[in-house]
Amino acid sequence: MPTALITGVSGQDGSYLAELLLRNGYHVVGTTRDAAAARRIEYAAALAGVDLVQNALDSRASLGELLGRLQPDEVYHLAGPSRIGASWEDPAGTLLGVVMPTILLLESMRAEAPSARCFVAGSCDTFAAEDHAQDESAPRSPASPYGRAKLEAEEVVRRYREEHALFAVTGILFNHESPRRHPSFVSRKIARAAARIARGREQSLVLGTVGVRRDWGFAGDHVGAMWLMLQQKDPQDLVIGTGEAHSVADFCEVAFRRVGLNGKDFVSVDPALIRPGDAPLRLANPARAKSRLGWTPEVDFQRLVEMLVDHEMADGGGQMGSTR
Repeated sequence: MPTALITGVSGQDGSYLAELLLRNGYHVVGTTRDAAAARRIEYAAALAGVDLVQNALDSRASLGELLGRLQPDEVYHLAGPSRIGASWEDPAGTLLGVVMPTILLLESMRAEAPSARCFVAGSCDTFAAEDHAQDESAPRSPASPYGRAKLEAEEVVRRYREEHALFAVTGILFNHESPRRHPSFVSRKIARAAARIARGREQSLVLGTVGVRRDWGFAGDHVGAMWLMLQQKDPQDLVIGTGEAHSVADFCEVAFRRVGLNGKDFVSVDPALIRPGDAPLRLANPARAKSRLGWTPEVDFQRLVEMLVDHEMADGGGQMGSTR
């Protein structure tokens, strides 16, 4: 039975990945900052077969002890800051929270589990803003502290791969959503507002912009690509996305239509909410991932939005939320 270690297992991606690995017969160990809280999250059932370990990723000693004891076959590093807006409030903390655990993890692997294969979650926010789809060779020019930190972490992964012969890869992830997404993200914000307005609990939804276009994928599909990246003969960084872009306005339209409403009657824009440096378009060219991995996303945009809205409606219009 192969063993996999997932950092940040209680987050959106970690929980879907844990489910996938358990289905494939893995022994899954997951790190979390608070094991007790992880057992109380809305989707805690997804972690039922996971051995939870409360582990600080800023400690080389604790990481080394954990890796030396587990001797995992695969390591998935998904923990760390994930909110672009918050990175402007604490640029230094974001840099430390993204880069240092990556270094410590890879250094611990080099010393204690050099044969393990490692996936590190990257981000499309490392790319420059462009008006077309972006592949692995697209120019890099991050516009946020979060993007800069992710770019540095990606470089760390590359150095450990080339200089220390570790099987370490970065998945350059475009937007991927699910009902397990933190409510502060716009996908959950829209879905929750549609459900609450439909139930008469709210009157309107205010957004910073509705014109930006994003490559919206399903987190459950994306983790399949993560797993496949570690099953290849040779390590390679890959762009992971759907190859289709839809605007925030499109998201609102589908979400409100799902509850029998016209979003234009309830959605307004406040430019004060626009994030600095927000790219007008983020669109993946996942051709290399599709050809190399044989990977194809299964959930399309409309089904994704409907999935989020249906979850909020079943939850009574958004009474509960994810803890991450």
